[in-house]
Amino acid sequence: MNLFRLDASIIPAASASAELASLVEAEWSAAHPDAVVTRRHVGADPLPADAWALATTAGFTPEAERSQAQRDAAALAATLVEELRGADAVILAVPLYNFGVSQHFKTWVDLVIAGAGPTDPVLKGKPTALITTIGGGYSPGTPREGWDHSTSYLERIVGEVWQADVTLIKRELTLAASTPGMEELRDLADEQYAAAKGQAREAGLVLAGN
Repeated sequence: MNLFRLDASIIPAASASAELASLVEAEWSAAHPDAVVTRRHVGADPLPADAWALATTAGFTPEAERSQAQRDAAALAATLVEELRGADAVILAVPLYNFGVSQHFKTWVDLVIAGAGPTDPVLKGKPTALITTIGGGYSPGTPREGWDHSTSYLERIVGEVWQADVTLIKRELTLAASTPGMEELRDLADEQYAAAKGQAREAGLVLAGN
């Protein structure tokens, strides 16, 4: 058994998404104590920003004419694809930044698509915990409803393009406890935090096959 875990937080030591991912992983590992966990942290160890363009143009360039940079980028893309193909279960921990998808996660997605192809269901049927954490509140009825430009993208790529069996764990208001002006939201934030932790543990059991 092999679990693949990807983290995208730029502040690993204080990451709300990583905390939830670790709860999922703990349940999975308890069921599979001797299994392999493959980790990739694109927030702490970013992929090269130019790798996607190089891997993509490599696909349109005869192999003998590719530059060394194109060859390296294509090899990186192939490695990322194989990490997913080799997994029996997947955890993706992806914070929302600046109302959208983390640039580090987007680079990873683009490289996987470059390596696998735009229509390859690389996670077809694989149980996948998709975790996203959001500092503010963008739920229906809030002043910034509709400003979350990340979650629908994540679900579209992971669930529809890659065809994973997705369990979404979404926690909003992660900054309520420390941000002036959000005091009235702290009780709601605590409720969402507790709910997300429960969902993470349940997702871990699902990934483990329990």
